[in-house]
Amino acid sequence: MKTAIVVLLGARVPVPPRRPAGGLYPSSTSRPDPTGTPHQDSTEGVRIPRFHGAMTTSTWAAFRAAEPAFAESVQSRFERYRHHVLATLRKDGSPRLTGLEVNFSAGELWLGMMPGSFKARDLVRDPRFALHTNPGADDSMDGGDVRISGRAYEVAEPAEKARFVEDAQPPEPFHLFRVELDEVVRTSVEGDELVVRSWNPEGPVRTRRRR
Repeated sequence: MKTAIVVLLGARVPVPPRRPAGGLYPSSTSRPDPTGTPHQDSTEGVRIPRFHGAMTTSTWAAFRAAEPAFAESVQSRFERYRHHVLATLRKDGSPRLTGLEVNFSAGELWLGMMPGSFKARDLVRDPRFALHTNPGADDSMDGGDVRISGRAYEVAEPAEKARFVEDAQPPEPFHLFRVELDEVVRTSVEGDELVVRSWNPEGPVRTRRRR
């Protein structure tokens, strides 16, 4: 045991790269706090918010305002089918895949779930998720493939849930989660090229083309 400790202390531990100075969330020397409480960075003297995870997030409304054409193409692809695939994290950190309906209402993206469902429990415990559009009936990639990653936070305010019920008329009772985005990616075939368009809250849409 003593030898193992000496080896560990003598090892060279790689330091992760710092975030760009122009980012919305400068790097911090302390562990992120899931409460969202602002704190003082001990080395840079910059007041920055703590949050669960490492990525800047954005509401769907902010994404749509920043990139209206791309957001419309993503929403249209989701609305083509009723059911899609949601990935959440189990308590042991392994992934869980389940089917899910999504809803675009009042300018936001919402996830509704049966009360006590495993995926709802996953998100209450850890809000990180990934969502992939229904691939469709064949391999044509008609409309492209879309995936979204981010965090889904449960809505507890009765008035906000009541507005959702009035608009979407879901079966009750239910869990309701509001989505905040880390990344949006749309992959499509255009002519003889595979085109990948991606967006995150730190910059505009990026396009990559492959033959």
